[in-house]
Amino acid sequence: MPGLTIGDTIPDLEVETTHGKIKLHQFCADTWTILFSHPGDFTPVCTTELGKMAQYSKEFYQRGVLLLGLSCDDLKSHNEWIKDIEAYTPGAKVNYPIIADSSREIIKQLNMVDPDEKDSTGNLPSRALHIVGPDKKIKLSFLYPATTGRNMDEVLRVIESLQKASKFKVATPANWKQGDPVVIAPDVTNEQAKEMFHQGFDTVDLPSKKEYLRFTKRFGVHREVHYIHTMACRFENKHYESPTDLAYDMLP
Repeated sequence: MPGLTIGDTIPDLEVETTHGKIKLHQFCADTWTILFSHPGDFTPVCTTELGKMAQYSKEFYQRGVLLLGLSCDDLKSHNEWIKDIEAYTPGAKVNYPIIADSSREIIKQLNMVDPDEKDSTGNLPSRALHIVGPDKKIKLSFLYPATTGRNMDEVLRVIESLQKASKFKVATPANWKQGDPVVIAPDVTNEQAKEMFHQGFDTVDLPSKKEYLRFTKRFGVHREVHYIHTMACRFENKHYESPTDLAYDMLP
């Protein structure tokens, strides 16, 4: 189905949420946002997913990432369902907004329609997730079937990868996780790499003798640790009445 995909700017929709009416571009501000849809309220897989997202919310906020859920149920349903989610996930609070899309027009504009899952009203939202960058463009999209819940460790991993690549001329290899070596971008020459990565890098000796596979581990580490520590201090023991309050607190 044609629609919103990687590289596209998200539409500046005005939406009703459990935290009030918001406009997407204002909500996203100049930071990272995870926009995720779920097929329906009071369903088993979705309940576990939103509970997990609540558990991980501090991890995302510490990295400057906002959360925004979406389904085709109304606000009353969302608010009642949140009680179940929090009961299932002791200690976790659903402090992120959830969009109500009873007309199912928003899921069409955000390319979050499941072509196979339907009810009497029509197609349900897919189990989709868009990671939106500070420039309001989609950097990554996941699309899962209704039967498969998302892995929040993987979502956190790709956030770390995307943020690292946005700050430095690097990419993350297969099965990479935070703390592992990264590869230097292929458009960086060896001379440039020596200037950029003062701690050095290792070039893999390949049969082709092409020096394109270069690993480095230590680069900008103190800057990243300082950033995460600063974000942790700013969000520690704070309660936000609205996503806008959170977004403004995250601005420099």
